[in-house]
Amino acid sequence: MTSCRLIHRFVLACLFSLWATVSLAQPWPAKPIKVVVNFPPGGAADQIARVIGQPLSEALGQPVVIENRAGANGNLGGEAVAKSAPDGYTLLMSSGGMVSVNPHIYARMSFDPTKDLTPVAAAARVLVFLVVKPSLPVDNVQQFLAYAKANPGQLTFGSAGNGSSPHLAAEMMKSQAGLFAVHVPYRGAAPALQDLLAGQLDFYFDPGIGLNQVRAGKLKLLAVGSPKRSPLFPQVPTLDEAGLKGFDADTVFGFYAPAGTPPDVVSRLNREINRTLGLPAVRDRIQALGGESLVISAAEFAAKASEDSARFGAIIRERKIVGD
Repeated sequence: MTSCRLIHRFVLACLFSLWATVSLAQPWPAKPIKVVVNFPPGGAADQIARVIGQPLSEALGQPVVIENRAGANGNLGGEAVAKSAPDGYTLLMSSGGMVSVNPHIYARMSFDPTKDLTPVAAAARVLVFLVVKPSLPVDNVQQFLAYAKANPGQLTFGSAGNGSSPHLAAEMMKSQAGLFAVHVPYRGAAPALQDLLAGQLDFYFDPGIGLNQVRAGKLKLLAVGSPKRSPLFPQVPTLDEAGLKGFDADTVFGFYAPAGTPPDVVSRLNREINRTLGLPAVRDRIQALGGESLVISAAEFAAKASEDSARFGAIIRERKIVGD
C-alpha cells in the first residue's frame, strides 16, 4: 500500500511539473490584460486608455479590460499595479504626475514609482488649456492676468488634486505672474470641469477634456500652457507669448508595468502600443483631447519622466505643495 502511495505521489508530482512547464512555456499573452487607470472615468487618462485599449486588444489577440482606481492623485491605482504580479497581465495608465510629481509632494508613499514600476510606453503629450467661465469679464489672457492681480484671492480654480498637472500649471502661472487665486482640488479632472461649467469655479487649466465646451461657447479659452501653440487652436497664444517666459506645463501620459516584468513582454507592449498610436482614429482622438501622440522607446519614456521630475520638483518646492 505504501509503495502504491509513493508511486501515486510521484506520478502526481510529474504531472504537476509537466503542467507548470507547459504553463510557463505559453506565449504571452495567454489571457486578458487589465489596464488600471488611476483617475476617475471621463478624465484624460481614462479616455486615452480606452481609445488605445480596443486596437491594442486586436493586436495582442486578448481582451484589454479597463479598470478605474482613483484616489490620492493616482497613488491608489499606482500602488495596485506596483504590487501586482510582474507577468504582463496588469498594466497602469497614468499621467506622468504619479512618477514625476507625487514623490515630491507626499512625505511617505506605500511604493516607489521609480523602483516598483517599469515604464512601458508613452501614449500622449498632454497640453493644458487656460479656460475661464463665460461670465468672467475678460476676453484675452492679458486681461485675465490683470483682472486676477487686481482681485487677489477672489478667483478660484479647480484641479484633479494637489500636484496634478492642472494644479501645477496654475501654481506656475501664479508664481510667474505674481498673482493669488484660491485652489479647489477635486478627485479628478472631470468633476473640476463640471463645476467650472456650473460657474462654481472661475478658471481651470483643462487637460483637453473641456475643448468641446470651448467650441460650443460654454467656456472661454485664453491661452495654452505649452511651449508651442496647439494645432487645434492656432490663434490662441501660449502663456510664454503672453509674457510668462519658458512656461511649460505639458505632461506625458503613458503605460507602466510592475517592476520585474519580463523585458520581452515590455518590448512587445511598447511596439504594439506605438503601432496603435499611429492609427489615424487613435491619433485623431488624442488630438481631439488637445494632446499629441508620442511614439518613443521605453528608455526614452523613462528619461522623460526623470526630466519632468526635476522641472516640476522645482515649482513644488517653491510653492510648498503637499499631497492631499
